[in-house]
Amino acid sequence: MVKMSFRAIVLIFASLCLCETLSSVSAQTASMMVNSGQRPVVLVTNKETPEKGINKLKLKADVIFPKSHPATREEVLELAGQVDGIMWVGHMPLNGEVLDRGGSRLKAISTMSAGMDYVDVEEFRKRKFPLGYTPIVLNDAVADSAIGLMIAAGRRYHEGRLAIDQSQWTGGPQWLLGQDIKGSTVGIIGLGGIGQTIAKRLKGFDIGQLLYTGRRPKPEAEALGAKLVPQDELLQESDYVFITVPLTNETRHMINESTLAKMKPTAVLVNVARGDIVDQRALVAALKNGTIFAAGLDVVSPEPLPADDELLRLPNAVVIPHLGSATVQTRNNMAEIAALNVLAGIAGTPMFSPYPY
Repeated sequence: MVKMSFRAIVLIFASLCLCETLSSVSAQTASMMVNSGQRPVVLVTNKETPEKGINKLKLKADVIFPKSHPATREEVLELAGQVDGIMWVGHMPLNGEVLDRGGSRLKAISTMSAGMDYVDVEEFRKRKFPLGYTPIVLNDAVADSAIGLMIAAGRRYHEGRLAIDQSQWTGGPQWLLGQDIKGSTVGIIGLGGIGQTIAKRLKGFDIGQLLYTGRRPKPEAEALGAKLVPQDELLQESDYVFITVPLTNETRHMINESTLAKMKPTAVLVNVARGDIVDQRALVAALKNGTIFAAGLDVVSPEPLPADDELLRLPNAVVIPHLGSATVQTRNNMAEIAALNVLAGIAGTPMFSPYPY
């Protein structure tokens, strides 16, 4: 008899439930669209959207793309009035202007993302316009990237590679010593889905203590061994600090000169949320003057980051170009969920993953 782990059983069960749900959504959507007597048209704003999602759309709708790549805003706005739904792929501002140009024909929009800082959610709420997004499905991929950045920054991988490139591989017992993870105190700013997944990954590293901040205690924290503390305490006590909060007016530049000064000089900052949560100028200064040890960044400001940006010249900054959810399976799943959201919204049925505005 084949033995299966609890996680494997859960994943299989979730997959079966997902398939059943997708079939149900597709059946309801098909019924509504057959009754309308014509196939709806859906605009996908990026030609490189995974085929899994495109094929899901094509089962029930005609799909169009902007001619240019990347698409211009004016091109997207012009097409918005010619379609019944939009799969919004990318971080171009999504606001009332899009809804106005879409007019009465446009029935639903879904992003292919979890972060919604580029969306005027209040405008969608006021209009009660169907809006979908794709959270949860990317938690594992982003958490894996976060752990990778933690190790790379703490163990000075980038600095080591620079030494090789510059023929400065000197070696020796005190050369390029990094920070330990075992026994360390780790702080997570924002213990949401991604933060919790990071916490699960950390169980294999024998860390000493796990701290987190938030507006209120998280029910999941006890099982994760996480302790709720004020942000100042987290910054002062942590050897590694992960940022996993959404970008809002409240969190913009929450990591700044003042908060960085509270961190240990041996601390490592990891940001897999949004670049503007960190005051980047203050971070560059902190990395240069030794206020903190290193930083691992999947997100920066602006994006794309200019090649001559000072951040990229720092040996203790590990920077990758917003690759958190960039795995084949994750992006396929995101595209399929976004497609189902759009089709359901057009049909007037509940979206698979509606944004809770």
